[in-house]
Amino acid sequence: MPRIIVLDNLSQDGLDLLQSAGNVEYEVRTGLKGEQLRDALLEFDGAICRSGVKLTADVLEGNRRLKVIARAGVGTDNIDKQAATRQGIVVMNTPGGNTISTAEHTIALMLALSRDVYPAYWSLVEGRWDRKQYMGTQLAGKTLGIIGLGRVGQAVSTRARAMEMRVLGYDPFLPAQRAKELGIETCSSATEMLPLVDYLTVHTPLNDETRDLIGTKEVELMRPGVRLINCARGGIYNEQALVEGLKSGHLGGVALDVYESEPCTDSPLFGMPGVLCTPHLGASTEEAQTNVAVEAVELLIDFFTTGAIRSAVNMVPIDPKTLEALRGYLNVAYRLGLLLAQVDHSPPLACKLRYEGEVARKDCRLLSAAFATGLLEHAMEAEVNLVNAEVLLQQRGIELVEQRSSDFGDFSSLITAEVLSDERTSIAAGTLFGNNMPRLVRKGNFQLESRLDGILMFFMHRDVPGVIGKLGTVFGKHRVNIAQMSVGRGTDKPGGAQVGVLSLDAQPPAEALAEVLALEHVSRAWIVKLPPADVLPTWLGGQGH
Repeated sequence: MPRIIVLDNLSQDGLDLLQSAGNVEYEVRTGLKGEQLRDALLEFDGAICRSGVKLTADVLEGNRRLKVIARAGVGTDNIDKQAATRQGIVVMNTPGGNTISTAEHTIALMLALSRDVYPAYWSLVEGRWDRKQYMGTQLAGKTLGIIGLGRVGQAVSTRARAMEMRVLGYDPFLPAQRAKELGIETCSSATEMLPLVDYLTVHTPLNDETRDLIGTKEVELMRPGVRLINCARGGIYNEQALVEGLKSGHLGGVALDVYESEPCTDSPLFGMPGVLCTPHLGASTEEAQTNVAVEAVELLIDFFTTGAIRSAVNMVPIDPKTLEALRGYLNVAYRLGLLLAQVDHSPPLACKLRYEGEVARKDCRLLSAAFATGLLEHAMEAEVNLVNAEVLLQQRGIELVEQRSSDFGDFSSLITAEVLSDERTSIAAGTLFGNNMPRLVRKGNFQLESRLDGILMFFMHRDVPGVIGKLGTVFGKHRVNIAQMSVGRGTDKPGGAQVGVLSLDAQPPAEALAEVLALEHVSRAWIVKLPPADVLPTWLGGQGH
């Protein structure tokens, strides 16, 4: 009979479900660390945790018994997923259970900021009756900006609209029509939204694109008196920018539930006027903890009863033979998704994938899921993999269409991806050189041959002498080495439009990109960052990136 260890305090409903399952044994052992934790895990087949325990590489290494870890909650930062994958341990999470509680906490912080609830209460504790000092503002009639319109962002919007607020939203993967159905007015960028809002809340993951998303420059773009709330991830707001905005009086208030480093007991914001902070309480309701506990237990029971893998964040249920046969093309499709996510920032309406040649005879459903995973990877609150990627597209009303043709063209296999938005259609095609070398062979209407890894600079230009030389001069000046270059013509004759791709050994500074854009005959230039050639996502059997 499988044995399960409960490593953090779990809702009684979850424990009752484990007790009544009949086909598993369980023990509750909380507060374990280091060698004690490592030794305990050797005795069990499955584990349930929240955010308290740290399942690091050293406590998982060498464990040949543990098969699955279920996280009762969304974030899995406390679990070393690379180490778990190396050991063949499935890591699952419960992304839906915290949604309502986190949305309600966001609204609670907005209301408390608006009505000075905490300082007004503290004045009574100190024996003062200062009604005039705590003149508040109402939410009705105010404009709320929401960056990130996934589950939580949409739930916040629903509640804000019920309080007669105008809701503006930005999410690169929510089509305007779907937003309209939700009663949300969309903006084409976060920057466009900032001058229009009285309140701003963020509901995005923390990654390279969202870290310090709101800094000093962004605060200056906002209306005087704007109030900022963060119940998502610490680090999305730049802390120093918040301090400066409060000191200058430009910010009317800041409410935080999350911090870049947790637990956080020391911050320059703590104690400042206009600040309200809570110790990561977004999911701390009895209902949320019951929901995630029950869901986590159900995941483990299903795993040990039927072998079902649901909500996995580090691997997918593909048998090794199928995975090996598809690995190269899964990697191509995944990288095409990552590429197109960085080309056009308009919310997509639909994705079209065409498979030609030998690849059309393979499991194209998995390949389409790999593309969707790359497309969504840096935009979602939850972790994205082959299991949930298509569902996440569907939740945003984005259609995914597949076409197949076994006819051979210029390549024995070709994957062509199109992302359609209101503004344009972005196209890229890729194939596999050898067994494991993904290559880009089409961008828009241009044929070319480029690597699909590392730092790439795409540039649109006229096909005339001197352009390439000037580019080399710019990057030489900024000491950025060009590892490879590829160009593609739209026609066989010079003088027309042309696309170029440079593989760079380092991220170019903003000044270098500005100089490229200033060159005669260059109309567009942008940077795309892809994983190194030898790095695969954990769900594809790699070590992650």
